[in-house]
Amino acid sequence: MQKKLEHKNILWYTLAFMAFSTVWSFGNVVNGFSAYGGLKAIISWIIIFAIYFIPYSLMVGELGSAFKEEGGGVSSWINATVGPKLAYLAGWTYWVVHMPYISQKPSRILISLSWMIFGDKRISDANVVMIQMVSLVIFAIVLVLASRGVDFIKKVAALAGSSMFVMSLLFVVLALAAPSIMGAKVNHLDLSAKSLMPVFDWKFLSSLSILVFAVGGCEKISPYVNKMKSPAKDFPKGMIALVIMVAITAMLGTLALGLMFDSNNIPKDLMTNGTYYAFQKLGEYYHVGNLFMIIYAVADFIGQVSIMIISIDAPLRILIESSDRRFIPQSLYKQNKYGAYINGHKLIGVIIAILIIIPAFGIKDVDTLVVWLVKLNAVCMPLRYLWVFFAYYALKKAGSRFNSEYRFTKGKVSGYIAAAWCFFFTAFACILGMYSEDSFQLVLNIITPFILIGLGLVLPTIAKKQLAQND
Repeated sequence: MQKKLEHKNILWYTLAFMAFSTVWSFGNVVNGFSAYGGLKAIISWIIIFAIYFIPYSLMVGELGSAFKEEGGGVSSWINATVGPKLAYLAGWTYWVVHMPYISQKPSRILISLSWMIFGDKRISDANVVMIQMVSLVIFAIVLVLASRGVDFIKKVAALAGSSMFVMSLLFVVLALAAPSIMGAKVNHLDLSAKSLMPVFDWKFLSSLSILVFAVGGCEKISPYVNKMKSPAKDFPKGMIALVIMVAITAMLGTLALGLMFDSNNIPKDLMTNGTYYAFQKLGEYYHVGNLFMIIYAVADFIGQVSIMIISIDAPLRILIESSDRRFIPQSLYKQNKYGAYINGHKLIGVIIAILIIIPAFGIKDVDTLVVWLVKLNAVCMPLRYLWVFFAYYALKKAGSRFNSEYRFTKGKVSGYIAAAWCFFFTAFACILGMYSEDSFQLVLNIITPFILIGLGLVLPTIAKKQLAQND
């Protein structure tokens, strides 16, 4: 009994740190700096935190509190409020939007290996077709590892993730301190309103999906809401602390990058090599050569491999194990001796292989490929957040059927407004994020999410036929 009580004593600041490591990464700062014109990203981050991140995170808290026995999964929330069919579609969306995310990882692994071995940006000059072919081989190797249930790599993932998290914070502190401690020669920071205020033009709107993607994912901490000492009081405190921590990290991180890179002349390859440039410059400031960069590259390499394995295995398990068997073909339930859903892995293999091969026909350089992959992920991944807001709408509609110790909104109307705002803002950002001046990329940005989501409508038909045959 005592052990059970101990699990109910998560404090608000503990939850804030747990959520921070889940939501945020140094790569988000680099992507924002690149997409929003350097220091102008600061105001852009503040806007997205204020109008989107705060209500999003507080809605997740109420959902987690209302469905404390459901494990916190989005599909379980939909199942409880609406029914199994939409719950399946929510689970499918959560799973399938990971496909572009996984397809991005092999090229990131190659980038980390290149910097680790050569210590320069030569990866940007590599042939795209060669990069994608090697990426295909890397993916095949990782898929085999995932099918063998490599627990060791999953454990290393926690270490790599923690080390990258610490290094990201350390980078901000050391970069900002370098001019005064080491006398490092850095760029002058122009903090005038003109330099900080973004231009609210088409480019600003079409890049919103990058910001939305960056702050999403806090629903992963929802199972811990009812394990807090005082959910109604402490959860909002934890979420506000999370927003403050992310906001401070984003702003200070952007300032740190501003010391290294000219906001008016941002390198074209910043999304490809920006994190490595940053740690390389940090090593120069502190006279340790490439030490910081190499440590980061090693941690990044291990992290990318392990994230691939987890992203192949975990979302698939959530889809198969939480969905009604009427919607999943029986063949996908087949497991190997390691407990991996082997036919599900084969399906992933086909989808990822297509996502890796097709871009090579129309994208001619690595830096363009990396930027496109970031934007494609920013279009696809937030689609899963739509189900969070739909679940919140359904929860408020259900009224007193579900009891929640913590409530973000007390009335139905205010709940509907909050859910509708975040839902349509997410959809708006994803739709505008599809835009590209390159027609090849534009077509891929439009058809990829539709095809991926559309595949989910096919599986129930197959499952129905298989069940009929078995009867």
